[in-house]
Amino acid sequence: MSKLVIVLGDQLNKNISSLSDFNKESDQVLMAEIYQEAKYANHHKKKIAFLFSAMRHFNNELLEDEFPVYYHCYQNDDSISFESLIKELISFNKNINQLVITKPGEYRLVEEFKDISSRLKISLDIRQDNRFLSTENEFFNWASNRKELRMEFFYREMRKKYDVLMDKDHPIGGKWNYDSENRKFPSKKQDFPNVFKISSDPVTMDVLSLVEQEFPEHFGSLDNFHFATTRSEALLILDDFIENRLDNFGDFQDAMVENEPWMFHSHISFYLNSGLLLPLECIQKAEKAYFEKKCSLNSVEGFIRQILGWREYIRGIYWLKMPDYKNLNYLIAKRALPSFFWSGDTKLNCLHHCIDETYQNAYAHHIQRLMVLGNFLLLCGVNPDEVNHWYLSVYADAYEWVEMPNVTGMILYADGGVVASKPYASGGSYINKMSNYCSNCSYQVNEKNGDSACPFNYLFWDFLARNKDKLESNNRISMMYRTYEKMSDDKKKLITEDAKKFLNSL
Repeated sequence: MSKLVIVLGDQLNKNISSLSDFNKESDQVLMAEIYQEAKYANHHKKKIAFLFSAMRHFNNELLEDEFPVYYHCYQNDDSISFESLIKELISFNKNINQLVITKPGEYRLVEEFKDISSRLKISLDIRQDNRFLSTENEFFNWASNRKELRMEFFYREMRKKYDVLMDKDHPIGGKWNYDSENRKFPSKKQDFPNVFKISSDPVTMDVLSLVEQEFPEHFGSLDNFHFATTRSEALLILDDFIENRLDNFGDFQDAMVENEPWMFHSHISFYLNSGLLLPLECIQKAEKAYFEKKCSLNSVEGFIRQILGWREYIRGIYWLKMPDYKNLNYLIAKRALPSFFWSGDTKLNCLHHCIDETYQNAYAHHIQRLMVLGNFLLLCGVNPDEVNHWYLSVYADAYEWVEMPNVTGMILYADGGVVASKPYASGGSYINKMSNYCSNCSYQVNEKNGDSACPFNYLFWDFLARNKDKLESNNRISMMYRTYEKMSDDKKKLITEDAKKFLNSL
């Protein structure tokens, strides 16, 4: 008897658990570019192109290694599904008696494959995703009996488990976290390294033509496509980061500079989340750079924390809280997503730049996503479903397991504090401190009210006022409420009127 192993588009690694006991004499691999998966969200054109090209390259690697693969190229036909392809392959090979898959990164796909197994009356083996450094059970055990599930404490356990930046039982340097040293803004004389670009080969060129033809209405531009689409290329991008960016990453990781979308960031989330890179190899290369005195501790620790801490923690939260997590809306946010999030057509310079760079690159770094785009959507009270859909659509590294806890929990506080200890809300002063956006904006960041005032300023206080009953008791923002209560009635009225006028204009 034989197995049919389904390899999904974000599982592109030969060491994936579904292939661990593969028998090339009897088993079969199925890979497929599925209409429903490409269309169920308004996925960025570069995201689709990246995944289709990476899948086709991985298929070629498997074939070169003599894996028997059935690869289905995209067809504009919604009748072709995973189920129809599985059914077809089973009809051709009567010896297939089991479906094998590494656990998908979306709850809906896990349920879909369970339903397929039931309908086709064939057994299904869903295996643990061994590309992560903590198992779901490990995270569940850590989370049990804890009142607060804070990433920092989980991160410390992971550091100990993998002996990363450790001196026996203590963190190297005496501190677990150097985030306080990672908030500098570069001088005007600061040089930024050029982004490492991969030239498109014929496989990628074919995919770019396909995406332009089949997905013309989707968000984003295909111009200047330079993503890695193979593991060997992704390793080159990782090495370039370690060599040319990592040492400055820590100091400037929270900074935002006009027309510098890449800065000192690693840009490897595309490859980690699709399987082309593995987390431990990235961590160990960064750690080695520190031990060889090539990179500062605050930079190396900050980078490692994003992978060993935040990435693992966010995935744990997703599987711990799903499926209920998808429907959370603690602040009862109901507003529709502003249409300019698809066009970038707004007078707010910070939003314009972040949206435009997202449109061009299918990428924005974490502070742009959190403290500009996310902060605005939080302050405006936009419905979590619409915000989740947007983030899932526009970023090439976005899959539901990583996107949803970041949006529902970190950005929108829609989970009531499971992920974040407070809402990440701020006025224009934070954006002004960490960027040069405000100097070229139509609004004045130092004005608090009126038509020329930065909308973030009055939206911040209006957000606190609207959500007072749910947030006032939070000790991390209680001081803000005390400040608000000291304002005159006239000041509060101006805040309400300005916010109402602006929100109505959306």
